[in-house]
Amino acid sequence: MRTTPAAVAGTVTAAFVAALTLTACSGGESDGSDAKSPADDKPAACEAGKFAIDFGPGNPAPAVGDTGNIPVTLTNNGTACVLRGVPATKVFAGSTSWAVGAEESSQAQKLTLAEGAAATFTITYVRGAAGDPAKGAEVDTVKFTLPGDSAEQSYEWPDAEIAVKSEKELDITVSPILPSGD
Repeated sequence: MRTTPAAVAGTVTAAFVAALTLTACSGGESDGSDAKSPADDKPAACEAGKFAIDFGPGNPAPAVGDTGNIPVTLTNNGTACVLRGVPATKVFAGSTSWAVGAEESSQAQKLTLAEGAAATFTITYVRGAAGDPAKGAEVDTVKFTLPGDSAEQSYEWPDAEIAVKSEKELDITVSPILPSGD
């Protein structure tokens, strides 16, 4: 079967009109900048500035060699965001500082926190001997940074001395961030 030039022109014209009609239905001009990809809908990493942070109260170690802990609760006051991992944590005694290692017994979870939702992590330490720098560090400050954030948070150390493992290490750990209980 042969197609006449008039039939081809009519088909092309109909296709062109249909395309223009669909374009007109878009409701206006767009440069595509308002288009969202699925990745745009994913929550970003949480920022400490959008949280209410409750540092403690802790359960102080009553005697040398006993374990104490300080819970840190993070309540999201902003839009949904993601937390995963262990806060980068350091403790200070004057100008001397020690990095706090991650607790090895817990697995980090990816948490998506909606507005008003809370998560927690715990700083656990062994009490050291007072007055003996080889056995106990007189810590005065603890600082931490949430995973994916750069804003350092600083708090006064609320408990007794921390046991010294070595010149570069204290007997203290920080847990991964976990969902808060009810």
